Amino acid sequence: MIDGGAETIRDAGAVIAGGHSIDDPEPKYGMAVTGVVNPRAIVRNSTGRPGDVLFLTKPIGGGAVTTGAKRGTAGDAAIRRCTEVMATLNADAAQAATAVGASAMTDVTGFGLLGHLHELSLASRVAARVEASAVPALPGALELLAGGALAGGSRRNREWLAPNVRFADSVPEPGRALLCDAMTSGGLLVATPAERAADMEDALTQAAPDSARIGTLHSGPAGRIAVI
Repeated sequence: MIDGGAETIRDAGAVIAGGHSIDDPEPKYGMAVTGVVNPRAIVRNSTGRPGDVLFLTKPIGGGAVTTGAKRGTAGDAAIRRCTEVMATLNADAAQAATAVGASAMTDVTGFGLLGHLHELSLASRVAARVEASAVPALPGALELLAGGALAGGSRRNREWLAPNVRFADSVPEPGRALLCDAMTSGGLLVATPAERAADMEDALTQAAPDSARIGTLHSGPAGRIAVI
């Protein structure tokens, strides 16, 4: 595990500068990142604009699959695919998005897709619309959520987002839970000017084959999300 982490860090163009250990019943491995960035190259999560098209670069549902794995209800194929997605760097997708010209960008991790979209739209002072059927899900995630494999963080996400998210009646309950799923090492949420959306879709499809166009930003109450 340590060797694999070191190899991936090298692939990301970083170095390991230190560390410490912890004694827990379950093995854990994580990194804190420190670095510098060219101020002219920063893509913020607060600069989305009305009319922007939203893209997601990785499927979601990792919280459901890992919860199912702990309970013994997730299949081997689902666990294997979830692991592959979590182990995939966002570097290629980030480079593709910045090359085309993203308006705003953030990653999808512990607050789930809707949680991070809420943060982006709130900071950008816009509202958002998400097409639930367009959001890519990890294999088995919806079935696991239907069976109750809901992580604690995902449940708290749903409660926190309730005042700012409106689900259409046509969105089934497992789909609603999926959009609040607490991810580990999720993909990127990219807002793109409408005139660049086709180019962004092509670039992201090559860099991250699971990428999908999932919605739009529009004028409206800051941070509000409609899921249709």
